Amino acid sequence: MRRLLTRFARALLRLWGGGLRAIPLIEAYIGYATPEALIARGRVLSAIRQAEPRAGQSRWRNLRQMAALFLTDEVADVPVSADGSTSVTDAEGYFTLTLPRAPGHGWREVPAHVPGGAEVMLPVLLPDPDAAFGIISDIDDTILETGAYSLARNLWTTFTGSTLTRHIYPDAVQFLTALHAGRNPVFYVSSSPWNLHGFLERLFQRAGLVPGPMFLRDLGLRRETLGKGAHGRHKSAAIDDILAANPRLSFVLIGDTGQRDAEVYADIAARHPGRVRRIVLRQSGRGPRPDPPAAVAAARAGIPVEIGPDYAHLLPIAPDG
Repeated sequence: MRRLLTRFARALLRLWGGGLRAIPLIEAYIGYATPEALIARGRVLSAIRQAEPRAGQSRWRNLRQMAALFLTDEVADVPVSADGSTSVTDAEGYFTLTLPRAPGHGWREVPAHVPGGAEVMLPVLLPDPDAAFGIISDIDDTILETGAYSLARNLWTTFTGSTLTRHIYPDAVQFLTALHAGRNPVFYVSSSPWNLHGFLERLFQRAGLVPGPMFLRDLGLRRETLGKGAHGRHKSAAIDDILAANPRLSFVLIGDTGQRDAEVYADIAARHPGRVRRIVLRQSGRGPRPDPPAAVAAARAGIPVEIGPDYAHLLPIAPDG
């Protein structure tokens, strides 16, 4: 099935873009740092389609532009080199470069290239040593109105919108900015596919959201990426990686009640004692819902849990998390 889908996508790509490039391109993802290393990430594709939307354009044009992000032709087994290190792309075109960490903090640009290709800068965030804590935030229905609690609504919103029409909650921008306070790192964890990384980057920049590394999901047809539990497995593994990369920080976890965020966050708190300082959940869906049992359990275990329709009333807690 996967081979058939790949052939179908490639056929559409040829019709859409007039053929595939001889030299593949690097799509840069935002990387992160561990105490010892820089983790630079990206994907190698035959083409990168990121058409800029126009104000007032039709939903049909939005649909075409969004669909183009998913009609990717990944290039496997390509060496990607940066600063003397090399990583070979996997079957889906993904690569991860592990580089020695130099002193300092803030944003770093890692120059990377494929054989015969142009140099591409891979951004990497090195947390401030003065950071008091870290922030891990979900995306859909937490900071970006999506309707992820309904598959039909999720797909309609995702594929018929653009960076000009998608709605970032203003209170989420204010809340994350206050928590960030110029020094506390922000990480984004979502079940959205990596195909949307560039789209989300542009959308976040337009809305004024604090930039940070994203941990999105591979949509490959494998057991671990499919099924009812894939959402929770992905988020748990991503948060485990973030906590391991920042061993001295505790974290504020931000999500919503529409999916399994409360359950995932409560499990993280139980498996990593002392690393979760607060859980904040936006109520999503149609009207208030009972507090998720997992959130109630986390509160009983001594972790502050805030659940509400917005974050406006939480801004006073921002300076100390």
